Amino acid sequence: MNSIELIAMAQPGEGGGSMISTLVMFSLIIFIFYFMIIRPQQKRQKERQQLLDGVKKGDKIISVGGMHGTVIGIEDKTLLVQIADDVKVKMEKTAVSTIDRPSENAVGKTS
Repeated sequence: MNSIELIAMAQPGEGGGSMISTLVMFSLIIFIFYFMIIRPQQKRQKERQQLLDGVKKGDKIISVGGMHGTVIGIEDKTLLVQIADDVKVKMEKTAVSTIDRPSENAVGKTS
């Protein structure tokens, strides 16, 4: 008998247990991957979509490229942004990085 046959005879019932532990480990890895990577990413995407859907006229925005401006028109997927006097630019909503809304508490207050 060779050594492989001796090892197989010494451990007769461990083939199925090894398969179950492998499945448990893969399940655990998938579970951790989902809760550490996929779920937080979906949450960020949802928050970003709400941010872009909430853009309205008068909002000051900063684009991904760093351009500052004020929203003066809104279409389905584009915004008309005034970046200087008599300078208007049409840009995609997805190009918006930050929205700076005027604070309602600051209206009418003087320092």
